[in-house]
Amino acid sequence: MKSLDLTQEQLDIINSSGNIKINAVAGSGKTTTIIEYARTRPRNSRILYLAFNKSVKLEAAKKFFEKGIDNVIVETAHSLAYKYVVHRFNYKIRTQEYKGTDVVEILGMKVAGDKHDVYVVANHILKFSAYFCNSEKEKLSDLNYMDLVQEQEAKVFVAKHYDYIALQTRTFMGKMYKGEIEITHDFYLKRFQMLNPQLPFDFILFDEGQDASPAMLAVFFNQQATKVIVGDTHQQIYGWRFAVNSLEKANFKTFQLSNSFRFSQEIADLALEILERKEQLGTYEPVKIIGRGNFNEVKVKAILARTNLGLLMRAIEYVTEKKELGSLYFEGNINSYMYADEGASLYDILNLYNGEKKNVRDKLLKNMKDIVELEDYIEKTEDVQLGMMLEIVKEYGNKIPGILRMIKDKHVENNEREKADIIFSTIHRCKGLEYDTVQLVDDFLTDEKLEKLLNVSDKSDLNFARLNEEINLLYVAVTRAKNQLTIPDSLLPLDFPTSYRIRVTRPAVKEEKYEKSKTSKPKSGESKTKNAAPKPSADKLNAGAPWSDEQDQELILLFERGETIVDLSRHFSRSVGAIRSRLTKLDLD
Repeated sequence: MKSLDLTQEQLDIINSSGNIKINAVAGSGKTTTIIEYARTRPRNSRILYLAFNKSVKLEAAKKFFEKGIDNVIVETAHSLAYKYVVHRFNYKIRTQEYKGTDVVEILGMKVAGDKHDVYVVANHILKFSAYFCNSEKEKLSDLNYMDLVQEQEAKVFVAKHYDYIALQTRTFMGKMYKGEIEITHDFYLKRFQMLNPQLPFDFILFDEGQDASPAMLAVFFNQQATKVIVGDTHQQIYGWRFAVNSLEKANFKTFQLSNSFRFSQEIADLALEILERKEQLGTYEPVKIIGRGNFNEVKVKAILARTNLGLLMRAIEYVTEKKELGSLYFEGNINSYMYADEGASLYDILNLYNGEKKNVRDKLLKNMKDIVELEDYIEKTEDVQLGMMLEIVKEYGNKIPGILRMIKDKHVENNEREKADIIFSTIHRCKGLEYDTVQLVDDFLTDEKLEKLLNVSDKSDLNFARLNEEINLLYVAVTRAKNQLTIPDSLLPLDFPTSYRIRVTRPAVKEEKYEKSKTSKPKSGESKTKNAAPKPSADKLNAGAPWSDEQDQELILLFERGETIVDLSRHFSRSVGAIRSRLTKLDLD
């Protein structure tokens, strides 16, 4: 969008004065607006632009340079804090995140109870430390860590060991404060906030404000500069990282950017209907989204999922079913999808699952007797990533190494990202990005599940903030699409019209699966990964039902557009075998 094509909303922002906040819908040209705002300030003014992450920082710096705006400093919150803190106190930075095993060793911890309870405590110490570092609080005792714990078994464990967890968290933080151990990125941001700095700028432009940490927000609000904060209330998706919606906390004059130049009105209408689900939470204020995009290119195709598990499952379907797939790309580091925060890999979990402990590299998993102990650890720590990786191991077993090799062989490097046939990403990793066509994985919160959650008699255990964020995740997902969006039927609002821009996939009839007990063990000489589902009979899936000419035409169209066999199976509610047979009949196999 050229600067000459600015909307009245953008012009109002550029011509404003004093502290302002901008609520900008997805694809509304907020970066263009901020650049124009900076360009029209006095040339001798000092301007700081705070970007959400490093990639946004580099892109913004490039755009300011191309516009010839040389009085803007571009930083992230962490890069700014780093310059003020690390060299001043001669700190050493931890290049990798601390693991629970590191904490146990550093603090020399011992805990009475099960042999792995000490590692569970260490896991909670790390979470409590991150909670404090991202907060605006001056003291650890000003926070109640129990507020973060959700699952019942984890609540019971933390309540039992709370005083010890808090004490050891203080000790761990104290060692970083004194420089006795390497500090984390969260720690130097917290130290920056507690130094109460006054930054030498006349204007501070804070981007993606809906996902600001309370620590950075405290620094921002404390400045004497003219403050501009921009974001989208409905794109807040980092609450799990203690982010808060600063647009709601900023008592500034409010401006809107409601025109999206990314997508059409059809996708805008879908986004609005998804946001209207918040009415059931009692917190929704209607917004306006005008879709002004009209793109017809189909160069960049993406598959987006809510979770690593959902994304890997779909990637596995693609590399095993779609033989003509030449290359793919995972947003971010591909290995990050295969490792948990604690450092355990899919291979480690598979080796533990198979009873091959000698091949387990991760310290934590190496100390576990079997998969049952891992499941107990997951329940007590609420480690979502480990839980999802365990589900993949249970589903695919010893096929995993071969499948991961196939994925990595097809993966292109960062500098060849645009050459990939398909881009895979979770919503958190594609924040701020856009694609010509988007296909969503069916792992988001559905209308049906939301209604079930809200219809319980006792709502005291419901986390409404988390439900709000789940709706935001689907909103962010659908608004990544510029041209076409393929969305599972279960995620589509009731009676929502489909079109060329918005296509629907329908689930196949579920196949029967063997029941798997958590504590079941394989017989001697039998692999633990014997988990293939029995093939359904043809009559159950109606595989022998005749195909109409209309269905054949639809099958040809979808197949040529690149849908996998599994996707086609879901769409037509027929077995994979029936789809393969029909494709062969149509000379498309």
